[in-house]
Amino acid sequence: MTSRQNWWRRGLAAGVVLLVAGCAAIEDATTPEPGDGKPSASASAGAGGGAAADDTNLPGIPSAGQAREELAGLKVAPHGSMSGYSRAKFPHWAAQGESCDTRETVLERDGTDVERDPQCRAVSGKWTSVYDDEEFSEARDLDIDHMVPLANAWRSGARSWTQEKRKEFANDLTRPQLLAVSASSNRSKGDQGPDEWQPPSKAYWCTYSRAWVSVKASYELSVTEAEKGMLTEMLDTCNP
Repeated sequence: MTSRQNWWRRGLAAGVVLLVAGCAAIEDATTPEPGDGKPSASASAGAGGGAAADDTNLPGIPSAGQAREELAGLKVAPHGSMSGYSRAKFPHWAAQGESCDTRETVLERDGTDVERDPQCRAVSGKWTSVYDDEEFSEARDLDIDHMVPLANAWRSGARSWTQEKRKEFANDLTRPQLLAVSASSNRSKGDQGPDEWQPPSKAYWCTYSRAWVSVKASYELSVTEAEKGMLTEMLDTCNP
């Protein structure tokens, strides 16, 4: 009887050891290491709105309050005719000095650790497409998006501009009109306005609407009723 009791006690002790080890293993597998950079659940839940941190690259972008004031002052009108439109009437990409053109200038501005060859072409670097949060290390995978597309500008006022003014619009580096984004998101957007297409990353809606309004206000372009309504909704995602 004593031998059996000793055997049972040894088995019970071994079982307790295995149970404790198993719990520790489960905790290690589910608890992130300190400083691993993973967002908490509450941080992820808050990613749907607010001013995006990466709007600092965009020149001339207004605050949400300024954008609301500018939007209120824009002319509201239906889209004009596309008659006579062609991209050739908005010459791009213009030379920007030192063998660089507008495209290469934006790639350098919007990227990190960008290296150029003697012809100013980006041969390495890192880019994050703010529209869809995709990351890239090859410049050829990126497009330079016109915040207000050329065709949209044409039917909201640019049709009456001179060729020189349309060239300025297509190569504007002083306003939030140009940014490097994934080719797929740029081509999905096409020439659509905010009422027809919004960045898949809702966290960028605040910045997108502020930039769109700023460009339209700077060039005195009109907006449609639907466009104005969606811009208002997107501006409402900005933090107070």
